[in-house]
Amino acid sequence: MDFTEDQIQRYARHIVLPEVGGIGQEKLLNARVLVIGAGGLGAPLLMYLAAAGVGTLGVVDDDSVDLSNLQRQVIHGTGDIGMAKVESAGRTVAEINPEISFVPHPVRLTAGNVDSLIDSYDLVADGSDNFETRFLVNDACHLAGKTLVSAAILRFEGQIATFRSGRGQGDPCYRCLYREAPPPGLVPSCSEGGVLGALAGAVGSLQAIEVLKEIMGIGDSLAGWLIIYDALSSDTQKMKLSRDPTCPLCGDTPSITDLSAHAA
Repeated sequence: MDFTEDQIQRYARHIVLPEVGGIGQEKLLNARVLVIGAGGLGAPLLMYLAAAGVGTLGVVDDDSVDLSNLQRQVIHGTGDIGMAKVESAGRTVAEINPEISFVPHPVRLTAGNVDSLIDSYDLVADGSDNFETRFLVNDACHLAGKTLVSAAILRFEGQIATFRSGRGQGDPCYRCLYREAPPPGLVPSCSEGGVLGALAGAVGSLQAIEVLKEIMGIGDSLAGWLIIYDALSSDTQKMKLSRDPTCPLCGDTPSITDLSAHAA
């Protein structure tokens, strides 16, 4: 494609990278990414994807901005309190890069709408804060053959992984790591257990890097790996994940072949 003069200036630090160049930047401009959640992880994720020039950004979130969000959800400001998060996020994205097509989905993700939501996107990035949504997104992406870049944070720890199980290359899915959601109350939510605000920025930025790599097809994919970051100890672990032959979703004899298990 022919870049405009403004695009050449805006993306100059990308284009000069041999691994990216004009071809990589063109891939970014043509990409369509759906972000699940405009919260702690979704905030830096959306901002960096917009700055990088990802052409279409969709975001799913049915919540409104609350004062307690502002400690970590840096895409929102004090003046946005009470506003729908997708609207607040859209305003910030437009300020960062007005060329981006921003598609708000102010709905709660369910088994009934997830297929239609992810259908028109190339890749899904999950920054949700509950296991129900994470399993739903994982299962839908596997069944639709979509790449999923997933991240989670709690207290001082963050995790990030890429799942490409639906692409038929033998990669594991999220259920190979966690077979099912833990019993209620076993793992606290961020509102119950707390979270270091800056951790959301660090992990969300790593998530954005993995999304960009997947779009451009550069570097080593995190598919088949899990990164665990402990902010208190400054320790980072990279663990190998293997496909579980007994996995109910991507195993040898899957029992999950549709999303009916998630229906209310």
